[in-house]
Amino acid sequence: MNASDAAPPAAPAPDEGLPAVAPQLRSLRRRAGLTLEAAARAAGLSPAHLSRLETGHRQPSLPMLLALARIYATTVSELLGETVADRDAIVRAADMEPTRAGGWTYVQAGAPGRGMQALRVRVPYGSQGDIVRVHPGEEWLYVLKGRLRLRLGDTAHLLGPGDSAHFDSLTPHRLAAEDHDGVELLFVHTLLQSPTATLCLGPLTGELP
Repeated sequence: MNASDAAPPAAPAPDEGLPAVAPQLRSLRRRAGLTLEAAARAAGLSPAHLSRLETGHRQPSLPMLLALARIYATTVSELLGETVADRDAIVRAADMEPTRAGGWTYVQAGAPGRGMQALRVRVPYGSQGDIVRVHPGEEWLYVLKGRLRLRLGDTAHLLGPGDSAHFDSLTPHRLAAEDHDGVELLFVHTLLQSPTATLCLGPLTGELP
């Protein structure tokens, strides 16, 4: 038999285990208005690698899913094709139960399971001020009462009532109350539905607020 008569090699079979990921990756990329090349470049992948993910011939790792979720402005849950029940857009004051973790007091100010988490936070003096936080996403905070000492990288800032900050969460940051009466803030951060997201505010144990 001549080499030219040989049957072409079979295409590799799609990996098992994440059947819903491939079609979701392609549809969410298109929804975000990104070409294959642009999305791959933003995620640090080759276009060929991303194409294999979108056709199901390669399984994405968790870091890849986190990166793609951020680029497509969605959550890992949506990338995985998980359906979430409709949520009420309104959060009533009576339903905002305070939770304490690591000395801080958290009150949910937004609906759970969204792409962002909104909290009202009370930070006592001397609590968690030595914890350096680094994680994917963005954060926005607004000081309601008291003064906040915020360190971003090598720069320290002192924020008073009415002051706000908006920064990339991959910048190492520390938050602490400047005064003995503590500080109260509104806090919004992106939540990528992953274990790393629980480290945004809580203590080093990863305890979810």
